Amino acid sequence: MSDSSNKNTQFKLWEVFTQKKSGMAHEHAGSVRAADAEMALLNARDVYSRRNEAVNIWVVPSEFMVASTPEDVGPFFDPANDKIYRNPNFYKTPDGIKMIS
Repeated sequence: MSDSSNKNTQFKLWEVFTQKKSGMAHEHAGSVRAADAEMALLNARDVYSRRNEAVNIWVVPSEFMVASTPEDVGPFFDPANDKIYRNPNFYKTPDGIKMIS
């Protein structure tokens, strides 16, 4: 059996993100293979939440995941440093609030 015919019979790869507690951020937990989104969600539940490790699960087809590369660190993130409004420097702390340093 050739490699190309083997790829046609494999299920799609899905990335799994779990939320440990309500209100917390979702974190990448791993990957599963499944034919569709419903099957991916069920597989992710079975693999990554067997012992109540999650209260919410996201599954995303791997083909839609996009990320920056280590080479992008300078030019990709530099424009954020030019936008001083993104830092809370102009916010006046109300009286009675303790400053933590």
